Amino acid sequence: MINKKVALITGASAGMGKETAKRLAQNGYIVYGVARRTEKMKDLETFGIHTLEMDITNDQSIVNVVEKIIATEQRIDILINAAGFGSHGALEDVPISDAKYQLEVNVFGLARLTQLVLPYMRKNNFGKIINISSVAGKVAGPYSSWYHASKFALEGLSDSLRQEVKPFGIDVVVIQPGSIKSEWADIAIGNLRKTSGKETSAYKKGALSFANSIEKTESKGSDPKVIVDLIYKAIAAKNPKARYAGGHMAKIGLFMRKILSDRMFDKMIASQFS
Repeated sequence: MINKKVALITGASAGMGKETAKRLAQNGYIVYGVARRTEKMKDLETFGIHTLEMDITNDQSIVNVVEKIIATEQRIDILINAAGFGSHGALEDVPISDAKYQLEVNVFGLARLTQLVLPYMRKNNFGKIINISSVAGKVAGPYSSWYHASKFALEGLSDSLRQEVKPFGIDVVVIQPGSIKSEWADIAIGNLRKTSGKETSAYKKGALSFANSIEKTESKGSDPKVIVDLIYKAIAAKNPKARYAGGHMAKIGLFMRKILSDRMFDKMIASQFS
C-alpha cells in the first residue's frame, strides 16, 4: 500500500491557500490547512481537510501544529507557505512596528515553520516546499517598500534553501503570482489609504493615485485557480522548476523588469498613476 502524501498549507482560510487545500484533497493527499481564522476554514472540512489554528507570528503556535501533525501522521511531505499579507504606505509613514510585523508574517514565521518541518523531510529523503512569493519579489513599485522587502527576502531565502536541501531529496519552489482576485488587494489598498492617504502625509497625492490605479486593475485579476494549477504542477513534477509565474501581468512584469534599465523602469511605473 502506497502511503498518501501529507500536505501542510498555511493561509488556508482564503484565496490561493484555501483553493490549493481543496485541490490536493480532491487528488488524494492528506491535507492540513492552518490559519488564525479557523471559522473561515469550516467549509474545508467537507473535503476531508483537517483544519488547525495557527498564528504564524507565535512560535509555540507553530510548534504545536507541527507536533500535532507528526503525532497523527508521522510525516509531513509537502509544505505550502501561502500565508502572507501586504503592508502598504510610503516608507516614511509606516511605523517600524508595522514593518517588523510584515517581515514576521511573510519571512520569519515562514522560516520558523520550515525549520520545524525539514527534519521530517530529511528523514524520508523527500519533501516539497512551495513558497508563495509574488512578482513583487522581483519587481518593486512605490508605497510598498516593506511588502517588497519581505518578498525580495523570501526570493533570496528560497534560493539559498533550495541549494542546501537538494542533497536530501527536498525541492524548494517559488511561486510568483501577478494580480489575483482575492481579499489581498482590498487589505493592501486599505493600509495604503490609512497610512499615506491621510491629510498629514507628504505622500498623500501620489499614494491615493497609486491606490486608485490598483483599484482599476483589480477587476482584471486572474482567478486564484491559475496559481493553484502552478502549485499542483510543481508538486507533481519529479524535477520542478525553481520558479513558476502566473496570473495577470506576471510574466510581462518580470520581462519588463529584466530588459529595462532602472531609470526606464521607474518611468514606466510612474506613468501608470501620474
